[in-house]
Amino acid sequence: MRSAALPFRHIAVEGPIGVGKTSLVERLARHYEGVKILEDVSNPFLSDFYRGRGGAAFQVQIFFLLSRHRQHLEIAQMDLFSRLVVADYTMPKDRIFARLNLTDEEFRLYDRLYTLLVPTLPQPDLIIYLEGSVDTCMKRIRLRDREFERGMDPDYLRRLKEAYSAHFFRWNSTPLLAVNTDEIDFVNNQEDFANLLEQIAQTRKGTRVFVPLGSGRGTETGRNKPAR
Repeated sequence: MRSAALPFRHIAVEGPIGVGKTSLVERLARHYEGVKILEDVSNPFLSDFYRGRGGAAFQVQIFFLLSRHRQHLEIAQMDLFSRLVVADYTMPKDRIFARLNLTDEEFRLYDRLYTLLVPTLPQPDLIIYLEGSVDTCMKRIRLRDREFERGMDPDYLRRLKEAYSAHFFRWNSTPLLAVNTDEIDFVNNQEDFANLLEQIAQTRKGTRVFVPLGSGRGTETGRNKPAR
C-alpha cells in the first residue's frame, strides 16, 4: 500500500475554521488509501450558537466532546497497522473552543467531563497544523457556504487563530508539521500537494515549519521552530 513508506499510522490535521482541514484529509486519505475520520458538523446547536442564543455554546461543546470521544474510541479499535487513519481534528481542539466560548462556570463543568473522557484516548502520530490569515479563512468559509457560518465574525476567527497559535507554540507531545496555507492550493494544484507530501515524509520529530512561497515557486522549511 502507498502508506507503507510512512512512519505514521494516525495523522490528524488541525487549524482554525476555514483553513482547509477537511479538504486536505480527503486528499491525503485518497493518496495513501487510508481511512478518513471527519468530525460530525451536523451539531444541532450550531445555528443557535452563531445566532448568539444564551446557553447554546455549552450545548455545542458538550455535543462535540461526546461525538469526538466516540469517534476516538472507534479509532482505538481500528487496526492501525493495516491502514493509515487521517482525521480532521484532535481532541485538544475541543478544549480550545470550550475555553474560547464558555463562561468560567460552564468551562469548569465542561473541563471535569473532558478530564474524565480524554486522557486515555489515542494520540495521532503526526499533527499537520494548517495556518492561514483571517482573510484567507473567511474567503474559504464563503466559498463552502455553510448556512450556519454565513454570519461568521472575522474577530471571532482572529481570536480562534490566536488560541491555536498559543496551543501549538510549545507543543511537544507528537511530531508537528506547521503549514502556512495562504500561498498554497493542495486541493487543485498537484505540485503544491506533492511538496506537502514531501514535507510530511520528512517530518520525524519536533516541529517542522513549511512556508510555501507560492504555487510552483519553491518552499522555505525549518526544523524545531515554534509554530507561531
